[in-house]
Amino acid sequence: MSLPENTLLPSGPLSRRSALGLGAAALGGALFAGKARAAGQDEAIAPPSVISTPPRIWGPDAPVSFTPDPDIIFYDPSFSAVILDNAPLVQAWKGRTLWFEGPAWSSDGRFLIVSDVMGSTQYRYLPEERSMTVFRKESYHSNGNTFDHDGRLITCEHGMRRVIRWEHDGRCTVLAESFEGKRLNSPNDIVVDAQGGIWFTDPPYGDRLWEGHPDAPVNGDPGKGNLTWNLDLEATEQIGGLHHQETHVFHLDPQTLKLTSVLTGADLAGPNGLCFSPDEKTLYIVSSEKGAASPKGGGYRNIYAFDVRNGALTNQRVFADMSLGGHKLMPDGIKADRLGNLWVAANGPLGLCGVFVYNPAGKMIGRLRLPRSVSNLTFGGTQRDRLFMCAENTIFTLDVATQGAGLS
Repeated sequence: MSLPENTLLPSGPLSRRSALGLGAAALGGALFAGKARAAGQDEAIAPPSVISTPPRIWGPDAPVSFTPDPDIIFYDPSFSAVILDNAPLVQAWKGRTLWFEGPAWSSDGRFLIVSDVMGSTQYRYLPEERSMTVFRKESYHSNGNTFDHDGRLITCEHGMRRVIRWEHDGRCTVLAESFEGKRLNSPNDIVVDAQGGIWFTDPPYGDRLWEGHPDAPVNGDPGKGNLTWNLDLEATEQIGGLHHQETHVFHLDPQTLKLTSVLTGADLAGPNGLCFSPDEKTLYIVSSEKGAASPKGGGYRNIYAFDVRNGALTNQRVFADMSLGGHKLMPDGIKADRLGNLWVAANGPLGLCGVFVYNPAGKMIGRLRLPRSVSNLTFGGTQRDRLFMCAENTIFTLDVATQGAGLS
């Protein structure tokens, strides 16, 4: 029997008894589904959900796809304008990777690029074959990716603390690696505007050994991770000896490669995902900081909107506060569709995590309920009407009745 929509499963560690209970429920559901199939009674199975008992079965072993999908939840009639009634949420791929991020669609190659940040590998996903292949190893803990107007891949690297571009002849061009004499922190997410300008966030989230470039010790203080810095000089120059600087959101001129700070940590704490509105008059930026506000008020896991004028950002305001069912979720990657709706990767408790969808006025019109937190997402496919969602070691997809705005 399905639980009420906002019912939550335990968010903390499960006891042995709870774990056994959940396992028994899942086993019972699998046996019931098997008996129903054997008896030719698939139509009698109630539509499952990630918070129902037994839980929904994802992946190729799922007995049937229910449409309309019970995990596509409507809060406003306008959501129906972007949702196809006969298109279910699909677990397109799952494997032995660690943490997918930075999905970017190549219109020329017709494939999806994703970064396994902790695995320090870029992968190429082919939707038609549902196959995943290694695209680049070592990727220096790459995170955000995008393609420019010439189809060249632009990547944010945590490990090297830089933004790079891969040319068509295989050369690597370093676009940005320092600002005012100091190396960047850990470039996170990135977008390209209609003029070819590059915008990216540079929070300190990648200054950890397992997903980037940890800071060198200061006055004997090992810093984050309690690392022991006993490397030789050559190794230290490659993966050590750097210190983070102030948080920024940057604009990079594609011709001169001049790097300009458009926001600092004093304006917005923990900048993460970012994207433009379809007309590029508004830039949306996520704050992923929990309970940490900047002196000017930007933070607390909100999504902020800014007016864009002549390469500068003005009129900072809260677009959405990412609250649902009394819970404050953490936003991460964001993308806009052609109608101006904002699709937001939501991290939070089971039953609430997945993707939130807001209209241009900042009202939540619907959401996609998934069995795990989503880190980032993008639109792709030959008509840019397929939503790709990265969730840990899994790619989920949904065919929609709209198209993505921008390049990726």
